[in-house]
Amino acid sequence: MTQTNNKVLYIFLLIAMLAWGASSVNMKILSSYINEYEMMLFRYFFTALTLIPIMIFLKKSFRIDFKSFIFVLISSILFIAYTKYFYVGIQLGTASLGGALVTTLVPINTFIFLAILGTKKITAKSFFALILGALGVLTMLNAWTFKSEEIFLLQNLYFILASLIWPIVTIISSKLTKVSPLTFTFYIYLTTSLINVIFFVDLQSINYASLDSIFYINLAMITLLATAFGNTIYFIGVEKLGAEVSSFIFLVPFSAIVLSAIFLQEEITISIVIGTILTISAVKILNNITIIKKKKSNHDTSK
Repeated sequence: MTQTNNKVLYIFLLIAMLAWGASSVNMKILSSYINEYEMMLFRYFFTALTLIPIMIFLKKSFRIDFKSFIFVLISSILFIAYTKYFYVGIQLGTASLGGALVTTLVPINTFIFLAILGTKKITAKSFFALILGALGVLTMLNAWTFKSEEIFLLQNLYFILASLIWPIVTIISSKLTKVSPLTFTFYIYLTTSLINVIFFVDLQSINYASLDSIFYINLAMITLLATAFGNTIYFIGVEKLGAEVSSFIFLVPFSAIVLSAIFLQEEITISIVIGTILTISAVKILNNITIIKKKKSNHDTSK
């Protein structure tokens, strides 16, 4: 890619991360209109439709083998559980805490699961990062000032459950070799929608008259911006720029915190900010992410 194209992609990645952070705000607003299963149906069905022209444009195949579809089915069930816990946690609690806590816990929990499976090795460096991440989470929950029953509030437990489920989906998707990540994601959205409409949602019982412009604006934002646009740009970024794209995820918890304060008038406590910084630092250490790359000197390039 040329330098100009890189700059354009960086701008798109920035917008995508802001959209991911805003999805917590969108979900909080949508929770006052529909339940978690109705939200999943609307969000993921329309996202699947949106991905069709994107996949055609990117020349991604819609073909999927039987083994991969089984992985899709398992992942879709886990996806429903993840979204349910995240949605209910935000509905009962705050979008800022949910957006920051889940986003930073997911990569940490993924590393722990991979270590248990023997794929990752826990070194002194990674052990320090895990301790740092734990301190960050406890700080975000303000564990230092509350009693145990206050720390383990229902909404906090929902967020933690969500952060434990998503790594399993990530690990399952990493086992796929015959389909692209975008194709896998498309079928997860489609299958998730079908499961919800078959088992959990009665389309005739939805009060469509109560769905006003605020509802449709937030549904469009979480569908088109956060899910379709955000995920697509991230996949393109990984393909074009490599692993360095993962550093952009650091913007998600901060955007969730700031946007929650602006649009939901949520109080942003110092414990959430400090805890987010600690957990982001842990993720950086665990994944060996370099935010600012050192330029090679003339001596280095001549080797």
